[in-house]
Amino acid sequence: MTETETIESLYKQSLERYEAGEDATTLIPVFKDLCDRAPRNAAVWTSLAWLYLLENKTKSALKAAQKAVKCDPQAPQARVNLALAMLETDSKGVRPHIEAVEEMFALSPDLRQDVEANLKDGLARKPDWPSLKRVHKWLLS
Repeated sequence: MTETETIESLYKQSLERYEAGEDATTLIPVFKDLCDRAPRNAAVWTSLAWLYLLENKTKSALKAAQKAVKCDPQAPQARVNLALAMLETDSKGVRPHIEAVEEMFALSPDLRQDVEANLKDGLARKPDWPSLKRVHKWLLS
């Protein structure tokens, strides 16, 4: 098994743990390790940013989301996470990321469904999340 296959396998297992309801606090170290092992993997950085956002670790979320977008500027969830982290840290420049996601939705409706599912998951895990509600309204209303 190659290192890439190992990272993909560990990533999939970690996502399954998240989807099964495991707490973000226990998964953050797992995803940090994956990021260390695969520093150019946008999906891993995107997931780490999401976990940090769920745990209100906004500065860490911002850094992870920035790395995710740098690795893959065409990943809509990475852009959504960056917009959320920017809102949470009162950073400027949110609009271009929201607009980029809207453009991606126009090109591929399947991407919209994935992001919508993630936003619903976020609201289920953290129902009183004002920034997520704003992003949800901007992108899906």
